Amino acid sequence: MSDPRLNQEPASADYGSSLQPFPVAQSPAPVLRAVGLTKIYPAVSEAAQGKLELFRDINLTVCVGEMVAIVGESGAGKSTLLHLLAALDKPTAGEVWCGNERLSTFSAKQAADFRNRDIGYVWQFHYLLPEFTAMENVAMPLLARGMARESALERARFWLNEVGLSGREEHRSGELSGGQQQRVSIGRALVTAPKILLADEPTGDLDSRTAETVFELVRNLHQTHGLTSVIVTHNLDFAGRCDRLLRLREGRLEE
Repeated sequence: MSDPRLNQEPASADYGSSLQPFPVAQSPAPVLRAVGLTKIYPAVSEAAQGKLELFRDINLTVCVGEMVAIVGESGAGKSTLLHLLAALDKPTAGEVWCGNERLSTFSAKQAADFRNRDIGYVWQFHYLLPEFTAMENVAMPLLARGMARESALERARFWLNEVGLSGREEHRSGELSGGQQQRVSIGRALVTAPKILLADEPTGDLDSRTAETVFELVRNLHQTHGLTSVIVTHNLDFAGRCDRLLRLREGRLEE
């Protein structure tokens, strides 16, 4: 005969209270949103034939942790789009939001503060200041916001190490190769811990081998530091290695 105690529930069991719904996966939060963006340049002279419309009614959402590539022909408006996302220019129509901030409401000083605080920008050309060392160039955005020099240089040293330039801290721009100069500019873009990295053809001035190295550096930094990035490039191979590829064509942004 079986022991009836074997069929009894433990006194402490409370299955009803222990059953919980499975957690619902949350979508990544948007960091940057462009809504209905239009950019039209007026005719530069009476002889010019009408206005130049680069794009119309563009919508874009970039979420936390995404690496988004934007490709398109020269003159399609890719750089202009990045300028709008960085509050370097204002759209003819539409809005850009970074979090809860609407960029069109910014004064010139507020836009500059926003870029220094929330945007890391990498240009096709490095734009390093030749009279300063690599470490001073990286520290420049922190010095511009009033951080103590010693603290700014310490953080700059960390980022030079992250971009593979440990030992080059005291070198000036003219003493660095093209790839090294671009690495310094990447460190300068990231030293402020920005919400989003915007890169406009960051490998466009480099030979193919150096371009590959720099792109892989950006991708590794994106992953290891949890960046959110938008990269404009003509290189379809690089673009294909990003999380999402968008094409700006005939004034429209296509998935």
